[in-house]
Amino acid sequence: QVQLEESGGGLVQAGGSLRLSCAASGRTFSTYIMGWFRQAPGKEREFVAAISWSGDSTKYADSVKGRFTVSRDNAKNTVYLQMNSLKPEATAVYSCAAKRAFSSLITSTSYGYWGQGTQVTVSS
Repeated sequence: QVQLEESGGGLVQAGGSLRLSCAASGRTFSTYIMGWFRQAPGKEREFVAAISWSGDSTKYADSVKGRFTVSRDNAKNTVYLQMNSLKPEATAVYSCAAKRAFSSLITSTSYGYWGQGTQVTVSS
């Protein structure tokens, strides 16, 4: 099993940047695919980004391509989400998630482990 804890959320003006971190417990972090999802008030949870075990393969939602970057440091058991050029519509609770298989990356129900989430608010 793996336990996940996000940090780095906050309030930022439109056009600004934030870097989210997700720290994982345990010694098997490198065996998990890591994903980032977000959920805005009144909306369904949506896929943001995912990264492979070694970090050599990534996937992004079309809405964040070119502005968000997912990365991981397996030595630190941490995955990151660098968010640049933030827009007000990015306001949401961002959660990291973990799974074993490199498939169904955009499907939240395919992830077995979740953090509690961190709030990101982008003001206009």
